[in-house]
Amino acid sequence: MHERARLHHDRRRRLGSLINCHHDLEALLLLEDSAEAFSMDFLNLNYISKLLTSSLPLFSSWGNGENYERCMALKTNLTIENTTILDVAYVRGGRTVKTQGPCYSKASVSASLCRVHFTTETSPTSSIRAEAWLPDEWHGRFLGLGNGGLGGCISYRELDYGSAMHFATVGSNNGHDGNRGLPFLGNEEVLHDYVSRSIHTETLVGKQIVETYYGRPHDKSYYIGCSSGGRQATYSALHYPEEFDGIVAGAPATDFNHLLHWTGMLGRALGAPDPQSFRRLVAAEILSQCDALDGVRDGVITEPDSCDFRPEALICKNGDSGEKCLSLAQVNALRKIYAPLYDQDELVMPRFDPGSEALYMDSVVFKGEISPYPRDWLQYVVLNVTEFDFGQYGPVQGRLMEEANPYGIRTFDGDMSAFRDRGGKFLTYHGRIDPQIPSGNSKRMYDLVSRTLGMPSLDEFYRLFLVPGMGHCAGGPGAADFGQLGVASNKLNASSHNVLLAIVDWVEAGVAPDNITGTAADGSVRVHCRYPKKSVWDGEKYGCTE
Repeated sequence: MHERARLHHDRRRRLGSLINCHHDLEALLLLEDSAEAFSMDFLNLNYISKLLTSSLPLFSSWGNGENYERCMALKTNLTIENTTILDVAYVRGGRTVKTQGPCYSKASVSASLCRVHFTTETSPTSSIRAEAWLPDEWHGRFLGLGNGGLGGCISYRELDYGSAMHFATVGSNNGHDGNRGLPFLGNEEVLHDYVSRSIHTETLVGKQIVETYYGRPHDKSYYIGCSSGGRQATYSALHYPEEFDGIVAGAPATDFNHLLHWTGMLGRALGAPDPQSFRRLVAAEILSQCDALDGVRDGVITEPDSCDFRPEALICKNGDSGEKCLSLAQVNALRKIYAPLYDQDELVMPRFDPGSEALYMDSVVFKGEISPYPRDWLQYVVLNVTEFDFGQYGPVQGRLMEEANPYGIRTFDGDMSAFRDRGGKFLTYHGRIDPQIPSGNSKRMYDLVSRTLGMPSLDEFYRLFLVPGMGHCAGGPGAADFGQLGVASNKLNASSHNVLLAIVDWVEAGVAPDNITGTAADGSVRVHCRYPKKSVWDGEKYGCTE
């Protein structure tokens, strides 16, 4: 016993020394008895240094102290209509925990918190399953989380991120488990949850949990999500303008029905070319034709809309093989892909952004297949059948999806006046090499709101940042990390480099983000301009111009 006490004393003494010397990462490691409790994938050294500026009070609350007792009390004192508390646990920071549902097996917990797992009935035949992560060090802010694809998945990465940034954070499974559409078949109420009700429900219930736990309501309410989460963000601003003071919406899947149809038509257009050489050939040729349009060859096409890609340059001639060139049929297919999609003279969706093909070599589009998203949506939602011959897929099916538009999922309405008038702030971003949602779609949404509200500039409450070289929500050769997706994306804990902090500054201090600085994988940085400003190369660096 004496030896164990001595080792414990030495451990605490070393921990205090490390904190005082700002060796925060090693200090965290010392707190754990096993290496698995600390995940380097989810933590960023710069972020930890910021987090631990108040380290001693945070660490002193670990164990069976006041926060633990308050957390455990939720098992008996938390009563919310139509809601069942499934589990309550106090989790020390730096741990790895098991997750709920089929999407992930484990999640990192960066900050000490109270973890509440609950389910809420949304109708007699539907419910959402959700978690609230309530950090010991809370700054009075609520954060709601979105989902992705057709999911079905609690956003554990963002639960960790939000709670580590001192938000009381809540995320749900969107009313079903998994990332496919089969749960919608014959289940209108489950579909209703997916389209609109789950985010609304997780927000209402989450705020009640926050008030019960902390003994007071939140000061400000925020939301962050990307892809389908971006559509949920937009839907919330349009239909529940009072729920969030600030919204971060990444790559929003707005004009949802047309977007899914566009995805299906891309797969139909291409057929089934060679899975590797074809895409690499096209990617290399697009960079050759368009990389230098911004004044510098750096592997990033700054403005895809300026890229007039000519696939004809790759037509086979003089007996060349198909691995080094394209057939006439392939060239014609590419012309369809890199052009806007129209149906009966109506724009369905802007074109596939040139450069997107390089990032996602396994993209469904370039496999000549129809993506699971339009397949599932058409089959299980629109037609409500278990089988369909997708060899017959075409414009008619796109029209059927648009006509069905269950519960208003289209989300392409420009009247954000209620959200604007109550002082809400909407920050949105979109990668310029996004193979799943063309970045031109976010331009369309901005312009629709501008026209609807009669505002030439939406800078007062709505700002769109287009990110050259970034794929779908993250990744790519560009400066694609700016605090938008998990702890690892927070390269610099400052509002100039972090969209979550930027929305807080905008809402609480009235400091609107003029631009956002992203960080690339190699550590280089680049300023991302707000639309309709353009990114330009001045011979030394990128900047923004009207």
